[in-house]
Amino acid sequence: MRDFKIYVYIAITTLLVYVVVLYNRPAPVNWQPTLNYEDKIPFGTYVFYHQLHDIFPDAQVTNTSESIYNLFSKQLLPGNYIIVSKEVKIDKVDLEQLKKYIRAGNTVFITTFSWAGVFKDSLKLEAQEEDNTQQNFTNNKLKQATNYTFDKDISNQYFSSFDTAKATVITKNSGGQATCIRYAFGKGTLLLCANPELFSNYNLLKPHGAEFAERILSYLPPKQTIYWDEYQNHDTETDSSPMRVFLNNPPLQYAYYLSLFTLFIFMLFEAKRRQRIIPVIEPLKNTTVDFVNVVGRVYYENHDNANIALKKIVYLLGYFREKYRLKTDALDADFTNNLANKTGIEPEFAAELVNQLNYLSQQPKVTDHELIVLNKLIEKFYEIS
Repeated sequence: MRDFKIYVYIAITTLLVYVVVLYNRPAPVNWQPTLNYEDKIPFGTYVFYHQLHDIFPDAQVTNTSESIYNLFSKQLLPGNYIIVSKEVKIDKVDLEQLKKYIRAGNTVFITTFSWAGVFKDSLKLEAQEEDNTQQNFTNNKLKQATNYTFDKDISNQYFSSFDTAKATVITKNSGGQATCIRYAFGKGTLLLCANPELFSNYNLLKPHGAEFAERILSYLPPKQTIYWDEYQNHDTETDSSPMRVFLNNPPLQYAYYLSLFTLFIFMLFEAKRRQRIIPVIEPLKNTTVDFVNVVGRVYYENHDNANIALKKIVYLLGYFREKYRLKTDALDADFTNNLANKTGIEPEFAAELVNQLNYLSQQPKVTDHELIVLNKLIEKFYEIS
C-alpha cells in the first residue's frame, strides 16, 4: 500500500510539472495562410480588418456571411465591398449582381489566390506564379523611387492574362507583370489584387507593407459603409457545440482541463479504496495417489492378507449391487446364475469367482498365493464384463 501511494504521488507530481511546462511554453508560430479577420497569426487579416476604421474613419464596417447573389439582391447602402479570401467561388449570376452593384457607383475589392471559373470566362483573367520580391505602382503620384520589397513569397503571383482593353494596371512586379488591376463598370470600380498575403498581419506590421496596402486602398473612395465578406473565406462560425465556449475562452479552457484532471485523480483513488487485492488461492492437490500409497504400505508392512481380501470382496459386492442390481445376501447358485446372465460372463468363470469369494470371506488367514488368485479373478471380471 505504501509503495503504491509513492508511485501515485510521483505520477501526480510529474503530471503537474508537465502541465506547468506546457502552459508556459511559447506557442509555435502558425504560418498557415488563413486570411481570417479574427486570426492574429502571421497570415491572418486581423490587422487589416481593424485598420479599416482608421483608413475610413467615417465609414461603418459591416460583416456579411451571405452569398453575393443573396446579399446584392437586397437594397444595400452605397459602399465598398471587400473580399480577402484563399479562393473566390462565384458564378455568372453572382457576377451580374456584382456588376449591377458596381454600376450604381460602388467599389468592389477582391484579392485571392484562385482566379478560376467566372473570372477566367468573363474577365479573361488568369494568374501565375514566379519568384519575385518587388512591386511598385504605375501611377507616378503613388510610385516609389525604389520598389517595395517583400519576403516569404507573398508577392510571387501576377496576372498572366487579362482584358487589356478594359483593365487598368495599378501595380506591377519587377518583371513588368501586372499584380493589381482595375475594371470600370458604370460609375463604380472593380479592383483585383493577385497577392492576398500582402494584406496579412505579417506584411502590414512592416512599414513598407502597411504603406503599400494603404496606397492600394486609396483607390477605394470614401463611403459610409464598408462590407466585409465572410462567406467566401468561410470565416463564419461553423462549430455550434457548447464546448466551443469553453475551448475558445482560455480561462474556461483551463478550468475544463483542471476539472478533467481532478476527476481522473478522484477515480484513481476511489478505485484503489474500493478494490482490494484478490489473494491467490492455490488449487487443491489430488492426494489420492499418495493416500493409496500410504495405505498400501501399511497393509504391506502388517501383512494382513485376510483384511485386504475382505475389503476387495466387500468393494466387489458393492459394485454388483450398484451396477447390476444384484442381491449379495447369499452367494449361492441363484446368485451365480444371475451374475452370469447380467454381466455376460461365462457361467464357469462366474462359478469360480463366487466360490473364491465364499471361500476367502470365511478364512481367518489368507496366503499370498490366495490373495493373488483373488486379485487376478477380480481384474479379469472388470476386463470382460
